[in-house]
Amino acid sequence: MAVGHQSLSSSRLRHVLTMVVLCVSGGTIYNVVYVFEVYYIPTQQALDLTKSQMGMLMGVFGAASLACYGPGGWLADRFSSRKLITLAMLITGGTGFYYATFPSYSVALALHAFWGVAIALVFWNALIRATRNWAPSAGQGRAFGFLEAGRGLLGTLGSTVLLGVFTWMGSTRMALATVIASWSAVIFVCGVAAWFVLEDDAPSDRIEPNHHAHKVGWAEVVQVLRMPAVWLIAIVISATNSGFWATYYFTPYASEIFLLSVATAGLISVGRNWLNPIAPFVSGFVADRFGISRTSTVLLLLVTLSFALFTLTPASTSLLPLVLLNGAVAALAIYALRGIYFALLDEQCIPAAVTGTAAGTASLIGFTSDIYMPAASGAILDTYPGLPGYRVLFGATALIAALGAVAAWRLVRNRQKLTRQ
Repeated sequence: MAVGHQSLSSSRLRHVLTMVVLCVSGGTIYNVVYVFEVYYIPTQQALDLTKSQMGMLMGVFGAASLACYGPGGWLADRFSSRKLITLAMLITGGTGFYYATFPSYSVALALHAFWGVAIALVFWNALIRATRNWAPSAGQGRAFGFLEAGRGLLGTLGSTVLLGVFTWMGSTRMALATVIASWSAVIFVCGVAAWFVLEDDAPSDRIEPNHHAHKVGWAEVVQVLRMPAVWLIAIVISATNSGFWATYYFTPYASEIFLLSVATAGLISVGRNWLNPIAPFVSGFVADRFGISRTSTVLLLLVTLSFALFTLTPASTSLLPLVLLNGAVAALAIYALRGIYFALLDEQCIPAAVTGTAAGTASLIGFTSDIYMPAASGAILDTYPGLPGYRVLFGATALIAALGAVAAWRLVRNRQKLTRQ
């Protein structure tokens, strides 16, 4: 009896540790790549780059990532999540130490291309598969909600602590090197932990309900591409990600249109980041209770209405509280969506053996907005300076969110059809 209880406790502990490792992995692996978000000028100076060259670093990373989402899905269906996550964390952390020496521009470009491959080809879809395997169908919303909440919390806390270290060290080149090396160490150690904590799920040999071993080949890839649900999920992801990019412009919007100081407007960005851990945690429970596609539909309608309201808001400082509240609603809805949209894979009965391929396909389409949203937003704001530009940008975002809401509602109908079968 005691042995059985001990075994059950050990199993529960490993279950919890598995999610912890997945959260830490997902919350840290991008931080070496995106170190410029917090330390743009120090990174530019340390690498001795122009702003165009800084943009090229992220352009190369984005292009490499986009090219690898699809093949990475197939890879995740062929090999164990444990092996793929461990490998990605070790090589990303290891090369991060070299980046902390501030190599030449050509080497920095090569590193960013390499990280795009390591994360999108090796890591990302394995993370999605491992999270799906972590919980039964009835708990998929919570599983992905925990993942996104954990990623957001750990990323925000880590960034806050290291920003303090950076400031304490005098904001010098050495201080930036310490920040990058610290993130690299966390990533590397997490890779080691992943090897010992995660289970070797051997997805290529997964047994489906028909009790036949399922090997993923070209026929299964074609099968996934023919599933309407996969494309609808991709539209939901794309609409959410487009809204996410639009929230980056809340700070300049408040500063330019409502005349807030740069420091005060910057608090909007900080506050938005702290909403990240809360929204997906709550949305996971709500989605499991009311349905993932239904919850996604409601959230995308909220995003649509929020951005539509921005297009109608006059430039009056007396309306600033309303603007801040509306921005918080949009951010909460978007973060909530990010916590549950991959849970749609299970709800729409995508076969478990092709989870990686389906997630890779949806990511390839959904995250294309990482390329067109920043470029389009900048062009809109340059073409229509001031309030008209923001109205066009937020209006376009509202239309994209509305398209996402339609796709989510189609998923609701599809789920009802699958339930009746």
